[in-house]
Amino acid sequence: MTSPVPDTGSRIPEAVHRRRWAILGVLMLSLLIVVLDNSILNVAIKTISTPAPTGLGATQSELEWAINAYTLVFAGLLFSAGILGDRLGRKKVLLGGLAVFGIGSALAAFSGSPGELITFRAVMGLGAAFVMPATLAVLMNVFERDEQPKAIGIWAGGVGLAIAIGPITGGLLLDHFWWGSVFLINVPIVLLALGLMLWLVPDSRDPNPGRIDPIGVVLSVVGLVLLVYGIIKGGQLADFTDVTVLATIGAGLAVLAAFVVFEKRSDHPSVDITYFRNKVFSAAIGVIALVFFALMGVTFFSVFYTQSVRGYSPLETGLLMLPLAAAQMIFAPRARLLVDRFGNRATTTGAMLLIALTLAAFATFEADTPIWLLEVVFFLMGAAMAHIMTPISVVIMQALPREKAGSASALSNTFRQVGGALGIAVLGSVLSTAYRNGIEDRLGALPAGVRHTAGESIEATLGVADRLGPRGEALIGPAHDAFLHAMHITALWGAGIAVLGAVVVALFLPGRPAAAQKSEEEQELVASE
Repeated sequence: MTSPVPDTGSRIPEAVHRRRWAILGVLMLSLLIVVLDNSILNVAIKTISTPAPTGLGATQSELEWAINAYTLVFAGLLFSAGILGDRLGRKKVLLGGLAVFGIGSALAAFSGSPGELITFRAVMGLGAAFVMPATLAVLMNVFERDEQPKAIGIWAGGVGLAIAIGPITGGLLLDHFWWGSVFLINVPIVLLALGLMLWLVPDSRDPNPGRIDPIGVVLSVVGLVLLVYGIIKGGQLADFTDVTVLATIGAGLAVLAAFVVFEKRSDHPSVDITYFRNKVFSAAIGVIALVFFALMGVTFFSVFYTQSVRGYSPLETGLLMLPLAAAQMIFAPRARLLVDRFGNRATTTGAMLLIALTLAAFATFEADTPIWLLEVVFFLMGAAMAHIMTPISVVIMQALPREKAGSASALSNTFRQVGGALGIAVLGSVLSTAYRNGIEDRLGALPAGVRHTAGESIEATLGVADRLGPRGEALIGPAHDAFLHAMHITALWGAGIAVLGAVVVALFLPGRPAAAQKSEEEQELVASE
């Protein structure tokens, strides 16, 4: 096992050190914008799926692409964004990324079709790719090593704040304005963040950053897009043996394999493959991907459960997610206390198993399940997330030298976003396939074209039922039953992925905090002298 890389002495200017907590606040505001956007969109999914003029009439596969267009561009460019920040200066990259994100948000707000929305979400992903790794890299360069775990804990708690604010803000906006307002809200926040950043945040860079890797960037983006497109297409067709689906998924895997080979041979790779020789670093990165794979897929279907099956409004759905956010905000800054006492392995393994239990709980939910049980599950899920993200982030960021903070942050966020994208694609496809199989027998009386569209998602079925009037009421009950069955299957898949993550953590993460190991090593050194 490779020990964390030590930093020798303070290299942080006194003026920067004095305002480090104010700088952390600005960084959290930047993080808030990026995370807020996805949490707002989760509440708006149902509205966007309804026909014009209320929404855009987006199909389930178009909704998945509206989420994944952002995620794929974000994930595909994070490698290079981290290196650009290390090379050009993290503050410059942060400012540019925020500006692009704000422009993309304004364009997305006035999209006239699902295709336009998907395109402008990709622009937002481009901006976010330059924001996310830079926030954590700046943090690592304004805090001394002994304060970094506390600062990262507060930074991770900012994710919980965004999860809380996003759905509630989205619900309020959707109750009073059109669906595009959930994107337009980003613009004033971006302007505020830009002003504070110019005033407070210092610039920093890696003195030896390496060259940009355009071939690696292209290979990673193309590979991810092909892979996720194939998975989404398989769910849309309810047939993963279709030639087009298999060919697209195979091509995606082949391009990603070529990416890995190219990076190993390149003298200026986007991803330094030697980082992964550190088993602790590799395990921590892998766990982030697995936990977001499971969680993003479940978040995707939980919105349809609360709104389509239970009948809650977007605002009520946002309020229902408050326990998840509150738990993250409460426990994320305090997670290091458990790590100090029990170690990374025990803390994170326990949290992963708790995630698995909360996901499995969705397999027991029915249309009349008491809502307080959902609230308990969300609270436990948030607590578990706090005890995964904080220690894992510390492990990743302290495994590499401070000069490589941008690269470490980029890798962490890349695997998180890729895991989330694949989670939405795979578990969304499982949900689509199971739902279509459960509802298609009830759609026999509909015309062939309408039958295929109506079987794509519960929203599509309920939309057809609404247009049919009294004749369509007979479809509502079967649609709810088919969705609940599909949700149960998807939840168990997510729980299985979380258990896999727990196994990885238990096998490879260190048993005690790095500080304790370092102290022990120092004592042994003194004894030997």
